[in-house]
Amino acid sequence: MSLTSESTASLVPEVPYLPRDPRDYHPAIGVIGCGGITRDHLKAYRNAGYRVAALCDIDEVRARSRRDEFYPGAEIYTDYRTMLRRDDIEVVDITTHPPQRPPIVEAALLARKHVLSQKPFVLDLDVGERLVELAAKQNVKLAVNQNGRWSPHWSYARHAVAQGLLGHVTGVHLSVHWSHAWVAGTPFEHVEHLIMYDFAIHWFDIVRCLMAGKEVQRVYGSVARSPTQTVMPPLLAQALIEFPDAQASLAFDADTNYGRQDRTYIAGSEGSIQSVGPSDKIQQLTFMTPHGNWQPALKGSWFPDGFHGTMGELLCSIEENRTPSIDAADNLKSLALCFAAVASAQRHQPVVPGSVRTLPGSE
Repeated sequence: MSLTSESTASLVPEVPYLPRDPRDYHPAIGVIGCGGITRDHLKAYRNAGYRVAALCDIDEVRARSRRDEFYPGAEIYTDYRTMLRRDDIEVVDITTHPPQRPPIVEAALLARKHVLSQKPFVLDLDVGERLVELAAKQNVKLAVNQNGRWSPHWSYARHAVAQGLLGHVTGVHLSVHWSHAWVAGTPFEHVEHLIMYDFAIHWFDIVRCLMAGKEVQRVYGSVARSPTQTVMPPLLAQALIEFPDAQASLAFDADTNYGRQDRTYIAGSEGSIQSVGPSDKIQQLTFMTPHGNWQPALKGSWFPDGFHGTMGELLCSIEENRTPSIDAADNLKSLALCFAAVASAQRHQPVVPGSVRTLPGSE
């Protein structure tokens, strides 16, 4: 039986998919690194009313440009150590590239700042574990900017799964067909595992969220070059992920110039969700239940709302004195899955997550 959206909605509990803000905690925030992605960070923080007090970049012109556009009252620094000496700054958003990031994160933790690290978190799981231990020793939060969790369709799906609305999840299948040629001439073009690692970490992470704590048994990954691609890294990648009683698949066609599509399908015993659109920013989600189908009118988009979600989650966790859902210790499990997929693509055989401690090729 197919019911109207209104009648079906009355049978489905509310799903709190939107970003949360702290009630009374409004700390001064410092941002280290003012590259291209920080435009979305700062746009989200400004929209949320967060207080950014300092911006730091080795390129002073770039830092000033971000300040003038988003936070005219912020102080400018070219040395993050100087910025970290400010007692009033309690939270630091570190957006630099992975190879340069660990010593900056360490310095911020030693200065007793709560840290939001850009993703991917680290190139070495052992380095990540040491940073997690240091954060615990310093009694500060260390979170990772897995902003895809707050893309409206994924946020809705993961909250629905967490509330048990889908029952037992047996399948998660995600595919993206788009062009990643924009990286030509940028530092990203020199990232060997650009699609499977730098891009797909969001997808490996959301698979773990949607599988609600299930342990991955093994993963099989593969990559290939498209015959028409014009950039250096392979633009075709896929992964099969095995669980004891479920399965997941990821497919990335990053040299697709016509008919772009971003698709998510989650199969559950009590309901299923599919979301599809021409990009991650434009999605139509359908929740299929025993009572009929429902298409909620979701608000927002991944960029910039995902960045509101991650910073908001960190601030709420500080205010509520709890572990953030994007805690770095949890994120290491997503990275372990990602590293295993990359290693599998190189070895042409299944790999158990956790057995590969560093991103292949980064040693």
